[in-house]
Formats: sequence, structure tokens, C-alpha cells
Amino acid sequence: MHEQVRLWDIAILFLKLGIIGFGGPAAHIAMMRDEVVHKRKWMNDQKFVDLLGATNLIPGPNSTELAIHIGYDKGGWRGLIIAGLCFILPAVLITGVFAWLYKKYGHLPVVHQFVYGIKPAIIAVILNALIPLLRTSFKNALLITLGVSVFILSFLGISELYLMFGAGLLAMVIHHYRYTNRSHFRSIAPLFLMTGFQQSFFSSKNIELFWIFLKIGSILYGSGYVLFAFLDTELVATGMLSRQELIDAIAVGQFSPGPVFSSVTFIGYQINGFTGAVLSTIAIFTPSFLLVALLVPLVKKMRNSAAFSSFLDAVNVSAIAMIAVICFEMGKETIYNWQTLSIALLTMVILLRFRKTNSAFIIIGGAVMGYLLTQL
Repeated sequence: MHEQVRLWDIAILFLKLGIIGFGGPAAHIAMMRDEVVHKRKWMNDQKFVDLLGATNLIPGPNSTELAIHIGYDKGGWRGLIIAGLCFILPAVLITGVFAWLYKKYGHLPVVHQFVYGIKPAIIAVILNALIPLLRTSFKNALLITLGVSVFILSFLGISELYLMFGAGLLAMVIHHYRYTNRSHFRSIAPLFLMTGFQQSFFSSKNIELFWIFLKIGSILYGSGYVLFAFLDTELVATGMLSRQELIDAIAVGQFSPGPVFSSVTFIGYQINGFTGAVLSTIAIFTPSFLLVALLVPLVKKMRNSAAFSSFLDAVNVSAIAMIAVICFEMGKETIYNWQTLSIALLTMVILLRFRKTNSAFIIIGGAVMGYLLTQL
């Protein structure tokens, strides 16, 4: 049985991460690693990358599912629910406020000057977390080869789902033929559970929204950009949402903290007000809780089996390699002049010199520097 922590501590941690979690899934993962491995010592890097690799195997928002998984590991079923809700709720509430302002006034508040400095600071946060994860995950020549291959193929646009499962299966095959005492392979079939509820007071539009977002949450692999492609097909193409509203929803998802899936709250509000926002939010996140709950008993079995352990190791290095690609792409988009480069370098120096620096101070410092430098 894993060492348990107080549910209150789990709630406080993930509320904090939900409030300061700017920068998307890669940044969230970096912040979680800093908090649960480096500061709180709740687990070691190997356990952390095992959970990270496992959550990459199922659809849905990876950082949210990682929060849910950490919550279960440290607090059981109650920890699972508390961690997930506390990580999601700040983003949903903030996005809900933006949705109300947008509906009422027809435009978004001006926040660019502050986000301008947060983004390059986030790059430094991700890099600072990536270095120890590389040391933990790339344990032998095979894993190094697989990691480098995934990094290159990800740059070429190959689907992350193919890369992760492909690397994992290749590692299992190599393990199978490397050892004479070949492990017995037990088939593990992923289960995908979809659930929903309909009550008489729900309008037909709300019911339609609920099933659209439940479906997306159940089958979507990839980044927030993949989510927006789904939304374009499901909502814009069918006339439920305008292209401009989708673009503005993307903007809200980018400059709000927490999971980018909270953009769905904004969209639900534009389509059918408060009830549309609530049902859309519940629908998009419900599969994450269910799928992690189904995945929990499998991770330990995989790590205890030599064959499946090789699969999980390969998935882990694939996940780390793809985070590195995301970090590189974010850097190209974010660091494009001396101001943003200065913020990124200064933040990296601070993190390397003062390793216990709280992520909240990095976010606030980046925002203040961004605002000041845009005034020059």
C-alpha cells in the first residue's frame, strides 16, 4: 500500500496548480513533478514517469489525468476525486467568468501584456523538470534509441498514439526475444466506459452538447489543438458555434490557467448559457475520471511483469520525448525577441540556482516582467 497523505494536502496542492498552471499540459506536468517529487517527496521520479506514461495510453487531457492518478496514489478513491476536481475547478471558474464577460460585452479582457511574460517563463519551468526525467527514463541503449526515434518522428508529424504504442510493443518484442525465460504475456484489453444522464428539465440542445463532449472526452488523444479540430468539426461545421467564437475559445484556453479543456466551459456558455456550460464541462472531463479509475489496477501489474515493464518503460521515454518536442515548438512560438529571451534565461537561472523556488513566484514574476518589458 502506498504511503497516504492527508486529503487536505492533496486538495491544497491541486487547487494551487489549477490556479497557477499556465502554459498547457507540458507545463502542468513539470509543475506536478516539482511539487510531488522534488518538494513533497510523495514519490520518486520512476513512479512519476510510470504514472505519466500510463496516462498517455488513454484518451483525454493528460495533465488532468495525471493529477487524478497522483490523487489516487496518495489518497485512494477520495484522493482521486479531490485531486481531479481541485485541478479542474479553478480553470472552469475563470473560464466561466470570461464566458460571461464575452457574452455580455462581445469581447475578451486585455490580458496579453501579462501572458507575454508568463509563456517564456513556462519554457524554463518545463526544461527544469525535463532534465531529471530524462535521467530517470532513458535507462539503457534501447530506451535511448526509442526516445530519440520518437522525438524525430514526432517532429515529422506522426501521431503520438502510434508512437507510444509502437515504441511499447517494439520494446516488448525485443524483450521477448532477448530472454530465454520469456514472460507469459497476459492480454490486457483497455475498457472505455461512457456514461451520461438525461433529466426531463434538460433541453434538447443541452443533451446534444452533453453527448458531443462526452464523445470527444472519450476518444480524443493529443493536445488542445486536436481538441479544437474536433470542435471545428462537431460545432462550427454544424452551425452551433461561429468560427470567431471558436477562435476566442482557443484564446481563453491559452491564457487561462489549468487544463485547456476548460475552453469547453466557454463554448457551452456561448451555445446555451449557464446550464450549457455546466453540462459541457461535466461531459468533457467525466471520461478522464472513469478511465484513470480503470487504469489504476493495471499499472502495478504492468510494472510487476518483466514484459509489460519493458512496454511501460518505452511508453515513458516516448512521453518524455514528446514533451521535449512540445517544449521546442512552444519555444519557437514564444521566444522571438530579446525581451522574451531575457525572461526565459533569467527564469532558468533562478530555477537552477534556487531549486526550491515556488512555481507561483515564477508565474507572477514572468507576468510582471512581461508587463514591464512591453512598456519599453
